Amino acid sequence: MSILFAILAAASLRAESPAEQKVLDAIKSQDLSIVHLWAPWCSNCQAELKSGGWLKTIKDNPRVKFYFVSVWNGGEDGRAMLTKFEIAGQPNVTLLADPGPRGSNHIKQFAGLPLSWIPTTWVYEGGDLRYALNYGELRFPVLQQFLDDSKSEWSHKGEPSIE
Repeated sequence: MSILFAILAAASLRAESPAEQKVLDAIKSQDLSIVHLWAPWCSNCQAELKSGGWLKTIKDNPRVKFYFVSVWNGGEDGRAMLTKFEIAGQPNVTLLADPGPRGSNHIKQFAGLPLSWIPTTWVYEGGDLRYALNYGELRFPVLQQFLDDSKSEWSHKGEPSIE
């Protein structure tokens, strides 16, 4: 039984890809960072790009670091599509690609978090995950609100107690 457990445990481990390691290093910084997991073949990801929401959000938030990580795409970073929508080449955008395949053997976690659907978008600040949008297409006003809230100083000093 212990041999079977050891084999299953070893099989479930996955070495971090260079893209994943770069993201793990980046999200440790004090910067406000967006990690966007996507693929150019995904119709939901395409719809986000066509809306212009990503480009507007990137340009409206020049101090935020955006990491577009292509997943389930055989190691291709989707640069051609991101160039078409003027995202590639923005000074606060980094394009990365996980080498994993599309299909039943695709990765199921990234940077220690589950990955079951794309697009998936995570907001980090100061090394902490602030928001995880794991269900698909974004509503960009909601993402902007999350960015604004992450920049805010949260304090309840001076407010009356509810007790």
